[in-house]
Amino acid sequence: MTSDNQHVEWRVGSYCDSGACVEVGMGGEEVRIRRSRTSEPVVVFTREEWAAFLRSAKDGEFDR
Repeated sequence: MTSDNQHVEWRVGSYCDSGACVEVGMGGEEVRIRRSRTSEPVVVFTREEWAAFLRSAKDGEFDR
């Protein structure tokens, strides 16, 4: 995995409160997650890992 954030397109989440937002960045074969207040990604996934996470979330696997 690379650490090149220059070629990443960042998108902010729709539930953003007073600047405490989560951003998702797509770049190459990586998906990155970060707080909007920092420029460094907190978590880096492969696209396959990200797709599996989204499927699990949509299926309710993380519901309380």
